[in-house]
Amino acid sequence: MADAALVIMAKRPLPGRTKTRLTPSLTPDQAAALYEALLRDTIDLAAGVDTVDLAVAVTPPDAMDYFRPLVSSGTELLPVECPHIGGCLSQVLSRLLHDHAKAVALNSDGPTLPASYLQQAFVRLDDHDVVIGPSEDGGYYLIGLCQPQPALFEDIAWSTPSVTPQTIERAQTLGLRVALLPAWYDVDTVADLDRLRAAIMTLLSEGLVHTRHFFSGDYSRYF
Repeated sequence: MADAALVIMAKRPLPGRTKTRLTPSLTPDQAAALYEALLRDTIDLAAGVDTVDLAVAVTPPDAMDYFRPLVSSGTELLPVECPHIGGCLSQVLSRLLHDHAKAVALNSDGPTLPASYLQQAFVRLDDHDVVIGPSEDGGYYLIGLCQPQPALFEDIAWSTPSVTPQTIERAQTLGLRVALLPAWYDVDTVADLDRLRAAIMTLLSEGLVHTRHFFSGDYSRYF
């Protein structure tokens, strides 16, 4: 067992319920296929981080069979269901911190994130209590802890631009030392989708295999 754990917060993609802000530019089936492509490539990104244990938090809990073929045999699947993402983050990080000195939670739809940011997250936890990777929309793509901090996730306006500012303020109130990583973007809107497509054109051809298949029009492989 490694000293640190990296967990991807994931949901099973369902047409009509996944990436709905991308419709009608994408059909519901295409939006779900895009999310699965991003998820698969995010798993590949996380698997490349050295000396950490990899886990995937699975929502809903009955989607375990869907996720098993997506991960390597050494990846832990953690079923989780909470009223909001904050509860899920607190639950999963607390569970991993029972056996690890550091735990970092990562969103499931940002595979273009530089791998160096993930490495930085664990390094910054050497002398900070909390590390946050802020998203450009006001949320965060990553959060890491050295100790369970359930109060850090309470009474936050989830899914709003206030998430990161409120979390930083809460951490300071709790007397926690906060480290911030460079900002990155989520893929939630059509503008984000265009940005992702443009970014892929500049990346090495061997990376982001599943997202490249999506943009090539090969949607059928995801159903």
